[in-house]
Amino acid sequence: MQSTTYKVRVYEIETRKNKHGKVTSYRVRWNVAGNVWKEPFRNYAQADAYRSALITAARNGEAFSTATGKPLSWARDDLTEMSWYDFACAYVDMKWKGAAARYRDDIARAMTAATPAMLSGEHGKPDAQKLRSAMQRWGYNTKNRGNSPDDIATILRWLSENTEPVSALAEPAKARALLDAATSKLNGKKAAATTARKHRMLLANAMDYAAELKLLEGNPIRDLKWKPARTTGEVDRRRVVNHAQARALLTAVRNQEPSGLRLVAFFAVMYYAALRPEEAVNLRRPDITLPQLVKNDETGELEEPADGWGEIVIRKAAPFAGRDWTDDGALREERSLKHRAEDETRPVPIPPALTRILRAHLVEFTDGADGRVFYGVRGGELPNITYRRAWRRARTDALTADQATSPLAERPYDLRHACVSTWLNAGVPAPQVAEWAGHSVEVLLKTYAKCIAGQDEAAKRRISDALDGG
Repeated sequence: MQSTTYKVRVYEIETRKNKHGKVTSYRVRWNVAGNVWKEPFRNYAQADAYRSALITAARNGEAFSTATGKPLSWARDDLTEMSWYDFACAYVDMKWKGAAARYRDDIARAMTAATPAMLSGEHGKPDAQKLRSAMQRWGYNTKNRGNSPDDIATILRWLSENTEPVSALAEPAKARALLDAATSKLNGKKAAATTARKHRMLLANAMDYAAELKLLEGNPIRDLKWKPARTTGEVDRRRVVNHAQARALLTAVRNQEPSGLRLVAFFAVMYYAALRPEEAVNLRRPDITLPQLVKNDETGELEEPADGWGEIVIRKAAPFAGRDWTDDGALREERSLKHRAEDETRPVPIPPALTRILRAHLVEFTDGADGRVFYGVRGGELPNITYRRAWRRARTDALTADQATSPLAERPYDLRHACVSTWLNAGVPAPQVAEWAGHSVEVLLKTYAKCIAGQDEAAKRRISDALDGG
């Protein structure tokens, strides 16, 4: 939003001299809404012409920008015109190469949500759903745009010809409409807080780029007053399963055909070792160290040691993005670990219960593509839909009807929350838990504040002891 004012006062030209009394420059000074602006010139005629132009603009009732101190019309003369759609495509292209696949998708979603606020006409407007699909999958996708089918290319041409110029966002009302569209659902209601924050951030970043291209004088989004819905970032303790519930869920997974047996260990590494789903799908056999089997003196057979701990070294994650957003067309993109440097790894201890599950899995199943431990029935990448479907069914089979309709272990990711909560409640020091979980201590304690059992009662006892002692 351009912050403007009509409170302008132009002063006399100031002559600047050096210590020897020689004139070095002539400086024009003027006041815009209480702020003094200065512009130096080498000769008096240039300074006088500039001062006269300022006076003329003020007398003509032109608005002055409080950001630059100059009449708005001067800025417009320097700006380049570009339609919103063409600019949004340019922004997408600028970000594409260095962006992670999921971030590319996020940018496309934000631009798609914002664009309806910039439509300039209704004549020939495509169906709303087709319009969104064309933007999301093709227009705001650097890889796909040039290969658009004919019907999609027609829609994208319509967008190029029927969106307002970016310069229209200098008007506060238009900038507000753009932000509202980007942070709302299709039904006009506010988007979820995390989505709204993300889209506002992306839109502000896009406007920085617009200013860089001289399409705008400043950033109209950053100047808007906007307050997102408050979020705590804390894990809801209703999502966290206890050990008996976790074992029941794993058993329910094991009993499913045809994928259940190969998925038990996949869910188990989340529950016992706090792996994220994108870390679990990318786990390789060399990343797992299991304790050596011991010989039973009575039977002569090898068996698991009574207290045999192992270790997983997490090296890379492979978050799901979709073929449209990865460079190679794969469903997933291998990335460095979250909040870690490119080559940094994260070792995690694995308790005896998990070592037994993993050993059984490694005996039953050979390595998948690229040595992956977990993969689909046909040997390819483990599809999201496969393990999500299995998890939904396991919840129905293992939980009561009330539990199944509650947030309890609603997503596989909630198994990771249960693991971290277990570590904290077992008294493992927070710095160690943070290291294993891949968090900072600050984020760990904030995220899991409500999942540490017994804090309330312990605090009450301390207060009672203090009062009784007094």
